[in-house]
Amino acid sequence: MTVVHRWLAEPLPKDVAQALERLAAAPGVVHVAVMPDVHLAEHVCVGTVVGTSDRLYPQAVGGDIGCGMAIVRIAAQRDVLADEPTAARVFAALREWVPAVRQRTPRDVPLPELAAALPERVLRDVRIEFGTLGRGNHFLELQADEEEQLWLMVHSGSRALGPALRDFHLARGEPVGKGLIALGADTAAGRDYLRDHDAAVAFARSNRRAIADAAAAALHDALGVTCDLSTWADAVHNQVRHEVHDGVPLWVHRKGASSAHAGEAGVIPGSMGSASFHVEGRGCAMALGSSSHGAGRRLPRGEAMRAITSRDVERSLASVFFERELAGQLRDEAPAAYKDIGAVMRAQRDLVRIVRRLRPVLAYKGV
Repeated sequence: MTVVHRWLAEPLPKDVAQALERLAAAPGVVHVAVMPDVHLAEHVCVGTVVGTSDRLYPQAVGGDIGCGMAIVRIAAQRDVLADEPTAARVFAALREWVPAVRQRTPRDVPLPELAAALPERVLRDVRIEFGTLGRGNHFLELQADEEEQLWLMVHSGSRALGPALRDFHLARGEPVGKGLIALGADTAAGRDYLRDHDAAVAFARSNRRAIADAAAAALHDALGVTCDLSTWADAVHNQVRHEVHDGVPLWVHRKGASSAHAGEAGVIPGSMGSASFHVEGRGCAMALGSSSHGAGRRLPRGEAMRAITSRDVERSLASVFFERELAGQLRDEAPAAYKDIGAVMRAQRDLVRIVRRLRPVLAYKGV
């Protein structure tokens, strides 16, 4: 069985350890690296890096193909957001410019010709959802660095497109046991998946840029500030790429894990109430040049909704502007639902170098 390399912030739960063992035994898998934000997900855990010799595992990328983080510096200091009325203006502008789920009218979204025969309803959703944030753990935040400089951070992905492409290509794959499905990398089916995967990654990047551009317009409307687009950076954490490690060509799948090759810029968010980090990769060979993509869930969503109260959310976000009327709907996104980002960062000191530490100032979530 393939050795599983681990960078852990806490002991692995039994079900996570078993899922990693199943993955390590799968055909063609030659390297598995576990990031400190690892947590259970269907078939392949979030926070896992998988290197294969000749097979592609769409489940080791996940449905939100191309999901990632984008950052840009705002030409303003923290004190521009002085009080609740000012924050309310920002939220009103964001609701207008950055819809959570659907645009009012479909966008003209150019897509390359796809191998997947997607239903028209999916293509309609792609047009309507482009430039929208999404629900769940997707967010837009205004953050302040240690010099009180404001930054914008966006977390979103390929919206309806990614899951539809995943499901189409899984139906063409080969079951290899334990619920896993593979595609031969050098087959027509594998090449088709890679082409559609790359289209979804490009779409997700464009989606984040569209969100950031709209957010910049909202901030100009509400605060009269601008964004310095020369500072733009974008880091994907759900993808597969062909890479060479120690002279060996591998298909490197990252599901909820960021690329962190030597000198590569990265973004690692915490939770709504905790620090986030701009980082630089150290290129750790055993991690296949990877890092965590965030803090990682401590509680599954259902458990978090049962265990965390609205009062808990308000108390934990006392220093952060957020839409307090949504506290009940955000219980599964409360800081208590996530791992300690400090422990996660300490566990991956040999994977990344911290460039900048930021704290949340305003958190905008889709519900």
